[in-house]
Amino acid sequence: MARTDSTRRTFVASTAAAGAAAALGWEAPAAAAASPTPAGTAARAGAAGQSVAVLGGGVAGLTAAHELAERGFAVTLFERRALGGKARSMDVPDSAKGGRKPLPAEHGFRFIPGIYHNLPDTMRRIPFPGNAHGVWDNLVAPKEMMFARTGQEDLRLPMPGAGTPQPLTLDDIRRALSGVLGTFQRLPAREIAYFVDRLAVFLTSCQERRDRQWESVPWWTFTRAAQMSYDYQRILAVGVTRNIVATKAEEASTRTVGTLLEAFVFNALGRGADGPLDRILNAPTNEAWIDPWVTQLRSLGVEFKVGWNVREVTYAGGRVTGVQAEDDTGATRTITADHYVSALPVEHARATWSAAMRAADPQLARCDQLRTDWMTGIQFYLTERPGLVHGHLDCIDSPWSLTAIAQAEHWPLHPFATDYGDGSAVDCLSVDISEWDKPGILYGKTAKQCTREEIAREVWAQLKAALNDTGKTALSDSKLHSWFLDPGVSGTGTPDPRNEDELLIHPTGTFHNRPSAATKIPNFYLAGDYVAVPIDLATMEGANTSGRLAANALLDRVGSSAPRCTVTPLYSAPELDFLKNTDRLRLRLGLPNAFDVG
Repeated sequence: MARTDSTRRTFVASTAAAGAAAALGWEAPAAAAASPTPAGTAARAGAAGQSVAVLGGGVAGLTAAHELAERGFAVTLFERRALGGKARSMDVPDSAKGGRKPLPAEHGFRFIPGIYHNLPDTMRRIPFPGNAHGVWDNLVAPKEMMFARTGQEDLRLPMPGAGTPQPLTLDDIRRALSGVLGTFQRLPAREIAYFVDRLAVFLTSCQERRDRQWESVPWWTFTRAAQMSYDYQRILAVGVTRNIVATKAEEASTRTVGTLLEAFVFNALGRGADGPLDRILNAPTNEAWIDPWVTQLRSLGVEFKVGWNVREVTYAGGRVTGVQAEDDTGATRTITADHYVSALPVEHARATWSAAMRAADPQLARCDQLRTDWMTGIQFYLTERPGLVHGHLDCIDSPWSLTAIAQAEHWPLHPFATDYGDGSAVDCLSVDISEWDKPGILYGKTAKQCTREEIAREVWAQLKAALNDTGKTALSDSKLHSWFLDPGVSGTGTPDPRNEDELLIHPTGTFHNRPSAATKIPNFYLAGDYVAVPIDLATMEGANTSGRLAANALLDRVGSSAPRCTVTPLYSAPELDFLKNTDRLRLRLGLPNAFDVG
């Protein structure tokens, strides 16, 4: 979980954690009329001379390139802006002084929970100096998290490790969930009991019921939020959906939200975990992960073309015949290869597909129904450590659904003032803005209606409202060094606000419109966080998994004898299989889930 990823989402993770504690090729411009040159070179063609053009250099594209290059294909990757996509970190322009690096910025803070398996596997295979397990060893676990309430006492929760697996029954899960929800003093006991009952319904629902019934029911409806208290709505309805999956609770698919809640609960209870429930990187993303990954891919023979903007996938005779793109000089080029992996974000990818391609494979046409929304990061650089919490914080009552983390303490090998900026900034408070369409408290305008400067002031005001309301001044204007808003956002405060890096959202019905990695076009494959994968959420794990599935589809199509990429699904507790099998029978008989009593 950009979102991307994050899963830039800490509410569900922290809830489950506390539950655990309680329980236990291209051509010259057209005018030159030069012949197309295949992506990759014949000298290292590999895989019987087959070449692959990967379109997009985010996590999905880098994963597909990694897996295919390891299996001998000649891979060239084309990226319009910067390798790493939404997962990358970036430099704040003109911020470096005295031999230091520029201040680090990002689209959104990285969050790599223990429920992920495929992305961590890739990270272990990326060498990093001094690390036995490669980049994976750069993951660290925050000690705690905090729910920052506006006008109420904040709640700090310890973040346990993955835990030792214990026998697990539905009653065990009920006790764990009741324990964590009981820490929210303002949640009525009857509402806690009701929410636990609703989760019991989902946990014991068979996959067919989840896919059919719960995919069509909004989380707000499933949890009966409209009949509940304000705190129930903010914590268990809005908090889960807006801060976790960047979708309004009134629209979010119960299948998607429930699946993630289930995974986090099992992780916190020591089941199916790659590691601790909450993990982040111990340095800016590019330093800790993306740059070493690119180095590894170059060593495997991957060629990178950065600054190339894909415009159109050309199609004729039942196959993709090339890709029209603008190169880094603005010249029009034709990319040719034996195979093409489209790893662009869905809002950019579908703009490159023709009507003929949509007719050839109807799942491409269904992608037009997938929806995206804004979830964007802003960083505040501070001259004093804020001393807020040793981990993530969730400003539950903030109009713009803010989540954040102070990063310096988690980067022990990178003294912030020594390594970055001008030496006066000692920390970076990295914030995700999840709600862009509700009025703020300072200007009474939505984020999209505010200028960039107004957005920064508004977010700062909402942070202070949540954190300075208990007698301690955690944030003060005198400590603010500077701020940086994601450059993908433009035109705010005008009639035409734009965001180049929107996030796939999950309103009801989304699951049925997500495409598979294999298309009916024999040399064309899809990778991206919108592709159908087990996690069913726009996350770095989903993007990584889709890259693996695209590679497997290509290997199957060419009849390769190379080993297939492993794809690890989310954990499923065998103790609940009997109840799920019973529910499958009830579904076939037209009956509700046995625990769904109203």
